[in-house]
Amino acid sequence: MNDQHDRRSFLKLGAALGTAWAVGRNCGLADAPDVKTPPIDNVRIGLVGIGSRGTHLLSLLLDQERVEVKAVCDIIPERVAKAQDMVTAAQQPQPAGYSRGETDFKRLCDTEELDLVINATRPWKWHVPISVAAMTTGKHAATEVPAAETIEECWQLVETAEKTQKYCVMLENCCYFREAMLVHNMLRKGLLGELRHCEAGYQHYGARARPGAPPRPREGKIHTANSYPTHPIGPVAQWMDINRGNRFDYLVSMSADGTEGNRHADINTSLIRTAHGQTVTLYYDTKLPRPYDLIYRVQGTRGICMASSDKIYIEGRSPAPDTWESLETYYNEFEHPLWKGLGEKALKRGGHGGGDWMVVHRLIQALRTGTPPDMDVYDAATWSCITELSEKSVANRSASMDFPDFTRGRWETTPPIGILTPPSE
Repeated sequence: MNDQHDRRSFLKLGAALGTAWAVGRNCGLADAPDVKTPPIDNVRIGLVGIGSRGTHLLSLLLDQERVEVKAVCDIIPERVAKAQDMVTAAQQPQPAGYSRGETDFKRLCDTEELDLVINATRPWKWHVPISVAAMTTGKHAATEVPAAETIEECWQLVETAEKTQKYCVMLENCCYFREAMLVHNMLRKGLLGELRHCEAGYQHYGARARPGAPPRPREGKIHTANSYPTHPIGPVAQWMDINRGNRFDYLVSMSADGTEGNRHADINTSLIRTAHGQTVTLYYDTKLPRPYDLIYRVQGTRGICMASSDKIYIEGRSPAPDTWESLETYYNEFEHPLWKGLGEKALKRGGHGGGDWMVVHRLIQALRTGTPPDMDVYDAATWSCITELSEKSVANRSASMDFPDFTRGRWETTPPIGILTPPSE
């Protein structure tokens, strides 16, 4: 809708539905995915989408023990052939290839006997259809971020996972960044006291990060919103035990106008409040020149940490009052157990500071040990729905938007788990 009045009328209708979203899609309580999966000795995988990200994921998968890449799919046949060559070069049998157009992933899911289907496709509109096709044919699903683009799609993922009793995991690598996991461990050890506020953001000058690359396809839509929320919000949600004893309650959002000479600039700021009275400031800033920074600021009752800036202050512990100190000694004392055991391997073999290797390894390890993955479909939906909530809030003069309760109340009795109770390595 190009007309601003029509657009606002449409989004106000969405705002009116906010309460229904918050209560839950249906009044009845559906069966939550309580997946009882026996350990899988050899994890059979199908990979959909073999561009730059998919190729990287394939290399990480081939680096894991007892992984069999059985099928590969892309709309470009040359990419399928390249992926097949990578698999055979890793001393595995040639995987089946699928390249008969945009929906050939359906044939892959219908035909192949697999344990897991991973997708790294663009445009993002295919993330939900691929995940749904995987689950409805008896396979677990894993998707690159975001898991969905709309709240309706988020519900589709949740309801399909509940119906099929299959995992649907978003491959959020930032949850495994060393500094994010350090914060997680410090919070669980009580170093920062009671958590009150977090600040995070996807702040990355896209033109420099991907020179010459086309914009992310958005089906011609103009989005004045936080269009890429999961990298910053994923770790924050885990720190705050979201969907596990706590939940995001509501959001307000506003966006700055584009600047002269760069009219499409879109700096979005959103504020989120949790059911426990905590707050989150979330930024999205990719159109203007700036250094990369996810921020990861954490404020507790005993101190504050700015992880991406290597700064921390703990009342009564830091050497000088009201003075920052380096995180170096805290890494020595509070390094997350996963990074103690796997950090060197992750840094050597995976991108994004080891987070890429770690997210793949953790998912495969969960399937091989028959234990739940670190992240579930409710996380995927809760983190991804921020895009639509922020868009509707911006269009309605920063109106408050209630978060859907994708768990339908189960968050109150689900114990905190997350990445601090992992399957044994």
